[in-house]
Amino acid sequence: MSDHAPRTVERQCDVAVVGASAAGLAAALQLGRQRRAVIVVDAGEPRNAPATHLHGYLGHEGRPPSELITAGREEVRSYGGEVLPGRVSRVTRADDGRFRLELVGGNTIVARRVLAATGLVDELPDIDGLAERWGRDVIHCPFCHGFEVRDQRIVQVVTHSMGLHATGLFRQLTARLTVILDDHIEVPHGEIDALQAAGVEIVHGRVRRIVTDDGKLSAVELDDDRRVDADAVAVAPRFTARAEPFASLGIRTAPHATGLGDFVETDATGATAVPGLYAAGNVTDPSQQVSQAAADGSRIGAMISFSLADDDIRLAARSSANEADWDHRYGGDQVWSGNPNGTLVNEISGLTPGRALDVGAGEGGDALWLAEHGWRVTANDISRRALARVAAEAERRGACVECHHADANALDAFEAGAFDLVSAQYASIPRTPDNRAVRNLLNAVAPGGTLLVVSHDLEPMRAPVDTLAHSRPFDPDAYVRVEDVAAALADSPTWHIEVHEKRPRPAGAASASHHVDDVVLRARRLTG
Repeated sequence: MSDHAPRTVERQCDVAVVGASAAGLAAALQLGRQRRAVIVVDAGEPRNAPATHLHGYLGHEGRPPSELITAGREEVRSYGGEVLPGRVSRVTRADDGRFRLELVGGNTIVARRVLAATGLVDELPDIDGLAERWGRDVIHCPFCHGFEVRDQRIVQVVTHSMGLHATGLFRQLTARLTVILDDHIEVPHGEIDALQAAGVEIVHGRVRRIVTDDGKLSAVELDDDRRVDADAVAVAPRFTARAEPFASLGIRTAPHATGLGDFVETDATGATAVPGLYAAGNVTDPSQQVSQAAADGSRIGAMISFSLADDDIRLAARSSANEADWDHRYGGDQVWSGNPNGTLVNEISGLTPGRALDVGAGEGGDALWLAEHGWRVTANDISRRALARVAAEAERRGACVECHHADANALDAFEAGAFDLVSAQYASIPRTPDNRAVRNLLNAVAPGGTLLVVSHDLEPMRAPVDTLAHSRPFDPDAYVRVEDVAAALADSPTWHIEVHEKRPRPAGAASASHHVDDVVLRARRLTG
C-alpha cells in the first residue's frame, strides 16, 4: 500500500480512553490484554506535570512521573493499544449505542465504550509567584512531597475552611510549622488553641506574594508587608474536574463533599449515568495519588471488559474492532493509488518468481503487480472489503490472485514454509508482547525464500504535536515495526539479513506524498 491518506480519518475501536495518565493507561493495558482494540487520546496535560518525582507508589518510589508514563505507554503499545497525541473536543452517542469522539483537527474515533480518565485541574490561590513554584517548593500533599521538606520551615497557607485538614500531618514532618489563616476563614478557637499548644505558630492575614532569594523560596509576604520566613509553602487548592468533552452526553459534575470542587459520579463499576461511558482516576476522586489512580483505572478497565464480553455473548459474536476499522476505511472511495510500491519492485527484481504472500495487501497494488510478473500470489488482509477489491481488480485484469482473509496475529495465520517471497509493505499489524505476527511472517517463508518488510521511517511520525490544534490519527509504535522483525532475526542461525537500512523512498511507482524515507529489511531463510 502507498501512504496516501485522507486529510481526516475516522477510526473504529472497542474502547476509546480519554486521558493518558496512570488511570487511563492502566485501563488501556487491562483492555489490551483482553484482546480489545483500544485508542487512548493524550492531551499531554497530566495533573502532576510540575512534579519532578512521585512518592508512595510501591516499586516506583522516587521515579520521575514522566518515566512512569513513558513506560506505561510502551506497555499499552506492546499489546497493540494506540496512544495518540490529541484532544477530544466533543463526544456524542449514536442510536446504536456507539460513541463518536471528535478530535481537534478533524479526526474522529467511533467506539463501543468510552472511559473518561481526564483528571482534574488544580485551582491555585491567587498569590503572586506561587504558580511558578508549584510542584517544587510549593506543595499540597504531605504524602506526595512532605518527606522531602521535613524539618524545614513550612508555611501552610490556609485560604478555605478545609485548609487545616492536613495540618497535623505537616506538624509531624517538621517542628517549624507556621499556619497563616486568611482573614475570612472562621476556625473554632478550640482548634486554634490545640494547634498552638502543640507548637504550631498561627498567623492571621492574607498572603500577597512568594518571596525568593537567589532563585530559592525564602518567605511569604502578607498584604500588610509582614514577612514569614519559609523554605516550603503548603496550600490546599480547589479543583475542577475535566468533564467538558462529555457535556454533550448530558454528563454534569457533582459538588465534592469537601466543597473545594466537583467530580464525575460513577457506580461501583465505574459506569456513569450515560450507558457505555465510564470514568476513573482523579476525575472521580480528587484524593487519589498516582498508585490509587492506576489501581482504579485497572479495575475499571476490567469492568469495561466484562461489559463488552456480555454484549458479545448476547450477540453470539466474536467481533474484531481492528477488522471493523479497516473495513470502514475501505468502505468508500479507492484509498491507495493502485500502483505497486517502488521498494518492492526494486528489491525483488533479481528473484525467480514462485509463490508469494502479500501481507496487508490492501487494494492489491503489490499483489496484482506480482501476479502479472509471474508470481503465484496469495493476497492477505484483515479486511474483507479490501480483499473484495483485490478480487474484482484481478478479475478485470485477468490476473490470478488467491485472497486469504486472516488476522496476521491469528494462531497459524499463514501456511508454514510455503512461500518463496513474503512481503509486508507498510502493513499495519498490531504488536503483541510475544511477537506472534512476526513469527507468523517468518514461519511462512520457505527455505531459501525471501522476507521483505518495509515501513515508513517512524521518527517524523513521533514528533510532538500541538494538541490544542492537532490530533494524530495513528500511533506507529502500536504496530509491528521493522526493528521488531530485525530483532527476531538477529541471532537466528536459519536467517541471513541481506538489507536493513533507511533510505529515501524510490521515485516512480508509488506515491511518496508526505513520507520521505523508508526502512527496508530483506532477509533470506537458509536452506541448511
